[in-house]
Amino acid sequence: MKRLNQMLLWGSMALLSCTMIFATCRYSMRDVSPLPPEIKTFSIQQFENRARYVNPQLAPDLTEAVRQKVIGLTKLRQVTNDMGDYDLSGYVSDYSVSTSGVQNQQASLNRLNVSFHIILKNTQDASKNFEADVSSSYDFSSSLSLQQAERELMDRVLKNVSEAVFNRIFSNW
Repeated sequence: MKRLNQMLLWGSMALLSCTMIFATCRYSMRDVSPLPPEIKTFSIQQFENRARYVNPQLAPDLTEAVRQKVIGLTKLRQVTNDMGDYDLSGYVSDYSVSTSGVQNQQASLNRLNVSFHIILKNTQDASKNFEADVSSSYDFSSSLSLQQAERELMDRVLKNVSEAVFNRIFSNW
């Protein structure tokens, strides 16, 4: 019995030690590819809203979300009075709602579709300029109005679209 208690005590101490050791370990993976050494600054032009339906907060909030992501995940310095080495602009090209689910011959789910057009100018190497589109969709109950759904979904929309824009610019996928 004494031997069993000692084994349990040692086993518990080993488990506790392993837990404490691994609890302090961190694993981090950035999606950012190494930037060319000549790229040191960035600028972001205020994004526009060219969609048929205009959510007046989407373009400014998306501009800020992308700005914060670039500042937080790269070593680039933002410039506001001039074009940076990377000059980013773009616009919301689609912001629409469609029916995505039908039950008993009535809409049960709606889908918010958001598309964004990115324009990146590399002022150090014009051959690296590009334009691209990113899109995402978000389902919501048809019992909600669009304004109610926007209140629920906007944080996800901003997070997902800003991540997609960032990854499109800074990752070699």
